Amino acid sequence: MSSEVACQAVALREGLETSLDISNSRRSQRFLDFPRNDRREDTTVYLFSSLHVYHDISPHSAAMNMAIDEALLEHATVPSIRFYRWYSPALSFGYFGKFSDVASCGAERDLTRRWTGGGIVLHGNDLTYSIAIPANDIAFGESSMSIYEKIHRALSHALIASGARAELASVAAVSDCRNQIDSAVGDRRYSNAGVNHSGYNCFANPVRADVMIDGRKIAGAAQRRTRRGLLQQGSIQEVELENGLAERFAEELSNNCELGRLSETVHCRARKIAARKYATDAWLRKR
Repeated sequence: MSSEVACQAVALREGLETSLDISNSRRSQRFLDFPRNDRREDTTVYLFSSLHVYHDISPHSAAMNMAIDEALLEHATVPSIRFYRWYSPALSFGYFGKFSDVASCGAERDLTRRWTGGGIVLHGNDLTYSIAIPANDIAFGESSMSIYEKIHRALSHALIASGARAELASVAAVSDCRNQIDSAVGDRRYSNAGVNHSGYNCFANPVRADVMIDGRKIAGAAQRRTRRGLLQQGSIQEVELENGLAERFAEELSNNCELGRLSETVHCRARKIAARKYATDAWLRKR
């Protein structure tokens, strides 16, 4: 078995998505060229009254991507969403994850331990985003589950607008999916599921309020809450990404979206965080 196939098998066993969480900004016009979902009404209550949107088009290393997300949370003065890509195929795993579970993937992917929780996520062909909610924003007062669900509901609306049959995973759907996975674990054919696309129906082991299309989990996320605010890191996979999805997603979160560029202050802080934390073996192998 190749190291990449083994890597996919590791991600499947851990029940996560396989390929299947500002000051000095430059503002520009709102997204006026993207039609809103016709199902929405003017009385819709959005999660955020305003939202800074950053399209980080320069790919970064796994460590730097994690560091930028943390720096963004430190400096965000209003809710912010950052869409980003990866310099090379990467694998992120949750704060409480064990390095030994992903070590075999290091030859094929850039490994990083996230600051948020959750399990293993393979990156490269996905659309990754982070949402930073400062503690002074009203949305921060909501429960973590409520924020998680509202963000994913906004994403599902954006997907529906593009013609996809997206929905949020219910408790019943999660239970049914886990039962199928439990059955598969007892079957030796399970080891091949990572490379057999026909076996992807429940490969992601969804949790409540994850985004599903035709029984497949296509988006999941993880959070971290601090006194500064809340960070949600998420990944969107196995859907068409180059059709304005990011813009529609942002517009479903707020009707007052403003494009911006991450400030040099944020990038400078991120480089320091990466050097002392995410790029170190001490952080990567801490468990």
